[in-house]
Amino acid sequence: MPIDLLLALSGLLAGAFGALLGLGGGVLIVPILTLGFGLPLTAAIGTSLICVIATSTAAAAMNVRAGRADVRLGVTLGAGTAVGALSGGMLAGYLPERVLAGLFAGMLVYTALTMLRGLMRSDRSVAGEPPVDPTAPDGPLAPPYRTHRLPAAITGAFGGGNLSGLLGVGGGIVTVPIIHLVMRAPMQVAVTTSNFMIGITAAAGSYAYLLRGDLDARVAAPVVLGVAIGGVAGAALSARLRTSWLVGLFVLVLGYVSWQMALRAIAG
Repeated sequence: MPIDLLLALSGLLAGAFGALLGLGGGVLIVPILTLGFGLPLTAAIGTSLICVIATSTAAAAMNVRAGRADVRLGVTLGAGTAVGALSGGMLAGYLPERVLAGLFAGMLVYTALTMLRGLMRSDRSVAGEPPVDPTAPDGPLAPPYRTHRLPAAITGAFGGGNLSGLLGVGGGIVTVPIIHLVMRAPMQVAVTTSNFMIGITAAAGSYAYLLRGDLDARVAAPVVLGVAIGGVAGAALSARLRTSWLVGLFVLVLGYVSWQMALRAIAG
């Protein structure tokens, strides 16, 4: 099978998962390009950030049009993620590859455990809560999560952006738990709002990789095409899945990827 087709199919899978789980696709693109296609980790991260922009653009348009994403909250938190992504992208050029792989694995393990704990609690605690309108304006009609622990959420968003630029994961790996667990927004709102933010975050982070030359257009082009198509499919499917399924799938993906990246860190 031609390498370009394999890259496009890989992007399709990563884009669908990224839009479905609010990850931006980078959580799969980076391991696919490094473990499956043999790219250096920094080149895979830079390419992943470009693909993450395509995922966010495709999925965010559908989510905003359908009224599922909280645009106001996304813009507020997006400022923190953009600054963090630029600084993280600059830092990545100075770290050894095995250190980046170890950081990637450790971050995924922590996030998976956090989301699993939230799943066991949230199914019992939010069952009777009325639905919220993420498109409501600020003021008396605004959903209560929009201002709940906002300073802590902005600080966490900066950290998520830093990890995005450092590891090429789009930032959703951190912003979904922040919006869902810290701000107590419904899981679907957290996923769709994260998708809206991811494009801003990845664009800021990819700038550092572009300056260093860690972007391969021959690899990125077919992957971006697949990611864009997969992002639309994942966004359309997300509205039909139960919250528990979304979180469960999120945890399974993180567990597998963290194991693979840990092996790479150990092997050097």
